[in-house]
Amino acid sequence: MFVLPPLPYDDDALAPFVSADTLRTHHGKHHKAYVDKTNALVGPAGLSGRPLEEVVRHAYGKGDKALFNNAAQAWNHAFFWACMRPPGGAAPTGALGISIRDSFGGLESLKAAFVDEGVTHFGSGWAWIVVGSDGLAVISTHDAEDTLIREGLFPILVCDLWEHAYYLDYKNDRKAFLERWFDNIANWDFAAAQLAASEGAGQAFSYPLPGAPSAGTDRPDAPRPTA
Repeated sequence: MFVLPPLPYDDDALAPFVSADTLRTHHGKHHKAYVDKTNALVGPAGLSGRPLEEVVRHAYGKGDKALFNNAAQAWNHAFFWACMRPPGGAAPTGALGISIRDSFGGLESLKAAFVDEGVTHFGSGWAWIVVGSDGLAVISTHDAEDTLIREGLFPILVCDLWEHAYYLDYKNDRKAFLERWFDNIANWDFAAAQLAASEGAGQAFSYPLPGAPSAGTDRPDAPRPTA
């Protein structure tokens, strides 16, 4: 059985940019529902015990929409929690800072592209910073779709565009949510680790294996899930 990983910070750690009420609802209700539904569907699909990444790709390839939607959303949300950290963290430096400069000209240009992608994305989905053969890029995906089913793209950072991610705090102002998210709680240390992993240095984010102890990705007293 897949677990619901705990948040890697306290419920109120991202305030005022994401409230404790939003985190409790988003994680404890929405994310939990995706995990529970995935657990109900993996057995009949013959995928019990498989890593969630494998379940997502298999379900997509087989056209099993119910399993894909729930498994992909379970993975997307776990990745999303790791993409945030309490306010006050460091800006991108090192290899990540260089990649941002090379691909976008600087952090402000990356922010403009990221916010525009998220604001103009129609309906529910996800705004991603990814790395591919041409360097960093900003893309969005619809509904449950993610980079696990996109060849040649490796996820660096993601923000949730579903209304339940921001409506309690920002109502229908998705732009304000994205701007404040990018400026204040985007986890650039995690993004740097993902970029390094894309180049073979270190291990990329992966969802806890079925039956594995549940651990927060960024808690200092808990190991990061390994690929």
